[in-house]
Amino acid sequence: MKVEVIVLSAGIGTRFNSKTPKPLIPLNGQPLITYSLDIFQQCSFVNTVTLVIHSDYREEYEHVVNEYKLDKVKNIIPGGMTRSESVKEGLKKLSPNTEIVVIHDGARPFITQDMVKGLLEACQRHQAVITATPVKPTIKRVNREEMTVKETLNREELWEVQTPQVFARELLEKAHNEAENQNPTDDAYLVEQLGIKVKILPGDYRNIKVTTVEDLVIAQALLNLKKG
Repeated sequence: MKVEVIVLSAGIGTRFNSKTPKPLIPLNGQPLITYSLDIFQQCSFVNTVTLVIHSDYREEYEHVVNEYKLDKVKNIIPGGMTRSESVKEGLKKLSPNTEIVVIHDGARPFITQDMVKGLLEACQRHQAVITATPVKPTIKRVNREEMTVKETLNREELWEVQTPQVFARELLEKAHNEAENQNPTDDAYLVEQLGIKVKILPGDYRNIKVTTVEDLVIAQALLNLKKG
């Protein structure tokens, strides 16, 4: 079973108000992207990694890959204008005999080998597997024009989706090929549109996506707890 990973890191960190792309922002002295890449590097069941980046920063990413000896990263390629386009670019680099594809956001540094292994094992029984956590807050659907509450959603049915997300290669390619004028925030949505049930594995609340400066503070705190 050949497994390839596509890590999405084409963001430029606009919400950080930083000239440094978000995946290259230091977390405890090393680039954010290296935490997840190192997990895939250590996973014996992962064959190769394709890193999808912002084209202006290729040299910086190549330096990081070399410095941290991430030799499973076989491709460093520019992404598209949207997340979906970036995934498509990554799919073009898959080896012909790849069976399973892992999609991961490079701004999620706290994945684990056990998490990846569990997703891959589940994908041998299901075609599409994602990790998610039950939401904690009360969620309301809002009329954005009036800024009034339309309804309160049943929290028991709501889960916050994370990455990694794992798919049978043919299914994921079909989902992207049949998607027209869509820019979903995750790949599972496109699979859902094909009528395929997506399996959920319980995720980890620590598997945060670093999007804002406040998230970086939380990430540092989580890292300190992990070391402690």
